Amino acid sequence: MNKINFDQIIDRKGTDCLKYDFAVRRGRPADVLPLWVADMDFAVPKEVTEALAKRVQHGIFGYSESGDSYFEAVAGWMWTHHGYEVQPEWLVKTPGVVFALAMAVRALTKEEDAVLIQQPVYYPFSEVIRDNGRKLVDSPLVLDEHGHYQMDFADLEEKIIENDVRLLLLCSPHNPAGRVWTEEELRTLADICIRHEVWMVSDEIHADFVFEGKHHMLASLGPEIESRTITCTSASKTFNLAGLQTANIFIPNPRVRRRFQKEVAAAGYSQLNTLGLVATEAAYRYGDDWYRQLLGYLRENLAFLEAFTEEHLPGIRVIRPEGTYLVWMDFRGLGLTEPELEHFIVHEAKLWLDAGAVFGAAGEGFERINIACPRSTLNQALCQLEEARSGLCSGR
Repeated sequence: MNKINFDQIIDRKGTDCLKYDFAVRRGRPADVLPLWVADMDFAVPKEVTEALAKRVQHGIFGYSESGDSYFEAVAGWMWTHHGYEVQPEWLVKTPGVVFALAMAVRALTKEEDAVLIQQPVYYPFSEVIRDNGRKLVDSPLVLDEHGHYQMDFADLEEKIIENDVRLLLLCSPHNPAGRVWTEEELRTLADICIRHEVWMVSDEIHADFVFEGKHHMLASLGPEIESRTITCTSASKTFNLAGLQTANIFIPNPRVRRRFQKEVAAAGYSQLNTLGLVATEAAYRYGDDWYRQLLGYLRENLAFLEAFTEEHLPGIRVIRPEGTYLVWMDFRGLGLTEPELEHFIVHEAKLWLDAGAVFGAAGEGFERINIACPRSTLNQALCQLEEARSGLCSGR
């Protein structure tokens, strides 16, 4: 087993990189250190690079489709890592999970129907609801005294009844709260949805990043749940392939699958990016060792973040994630308003994080930081934060 050097700094500037090349265009100073967008600063497994190079050398990039070997690689990963056996006919490939969320909203609801989410949550959830003319209903997660987010099942069921909710978008593991939902939590949620005839779309793109507990695929919890669930997965987060735009959506219910496929067709989309298919198959087939080493490195980054924050950043708290490499941090102890906090992060600490408010009102006073970077980069970011916080305190 060759040890992967995740400490290596790879210069991404000048590669049309959203994270590093577009700060000024997005209203930030040119010298901010970006830890916001959810890709990683690590090179993909060499097996993926080799598979892509071989395909590129062929020199023709016409319309492509995936064959049996692609499905076998995807299904093998799902079974090995999550104990869920998927069938070939369930698979619908899309250019991304967000695209799939939008297609599901269109397939399973009509305009002005209510769709429920649990904020603070990945902000495209609210966008695909509102942009498609649906009514957004929020059942906020509850942050307990131990810094642990919980579902409010009583509120959720009440909101479903009051608003005649037709669809629920679930984030599992949860981004940005970092929860890895237990089997009991998922069963309780599913029971409520089944009782009130609510469809479920489960975004499980972060399923491979679990630090505590065990990820349970929602659809794996029984035939009735499976028949009401669309499961959204992708290798893009696990293997840093987001720019190749390939997602694997599993829809066991044939009627729902037909409705979903009809919306995809209506959007004018058919074959996927050829290189995305190549990279995904190679990653799932050969990337297990790289992935396991990555998970270990991320655990160490998380421990480093927690220790540094505890020792050097009073007034700031890490909401310890059970999963995902996107960490939710509580800045409310600094006593800043939302505009003041944004100014502090961007202009004093010179960091580009994701402001908590974009995840919903429940996110105000929080920031999301991406720890999928070399430790020296993370250390630099935290030192900048420490220096800015010292300046903030001395100025009071």
